[in-house]
Amino acid sequence: MGPDDLAGLAALFEAYRNTRRCWCMSFCLSRTEFALGWLTGGNRRRFEAATAEGVTMGLLASVSGETVGWCACGPRSRYAGAGAARPQLLREHDPDDDDVVWLVPCLFVRADHRSRGITHTLVRAAVDEARREGAVAVEGWPVTGPERGLADAHLGRESTFASLGFRCVSRPTPSRAIMRLPLVEEP
Repeated sequence: MGPDDLAGLAALFEAYRNTRRCWCMSFCLSRTEFALGWLTGGNRRRFEAATAEGVTMGLLASVSGETVGWCACGPRSRYAGAGAARPQLLREHDPDDDDVVWLVPCLFVRADHRSRGITHTLVRAAVDEARREGAVAVEGWPVTGPERGLADAHLGRESTFASLGFRCVSRPTPSRAIMRLPLVEEP
């Protein structure tokens, strides 16, 4: 995803209350920075600035030229806000791996395109991108058990990650799984 794709992503995000002000910055920033960005439009500006600098913040899914899905992905080091706000998730992780382990923290598919395999396709594409970029593993942190709303769906489903070969390496809370797919042989 590059600067030329921002209009399609904006159309997707602007159509939904939960994504309109988030712009996938929740895991990147402290809670205070994120909340301020939510109120002021700063989250979108940060996302656009990173994209303008050549940072690939994620991947898009398009159908007939229209953006219908989004997958945030990148080195785990990009998502420092996830660890600060949710320390129980990273209790067992090795911080030395943060640049070589990729994370898929957020997935979003337009309502009229859900249940069509787009999320599966996006996660598979994120794995392919991570492999091209030299990652040693990819992680997802989906909510397990019954979903509590649309915000939970943005994290992905454990079954989606499992169907792509990810395995659960930790359950830091009763409602969260750390799913991991090694891209190289791990000790």
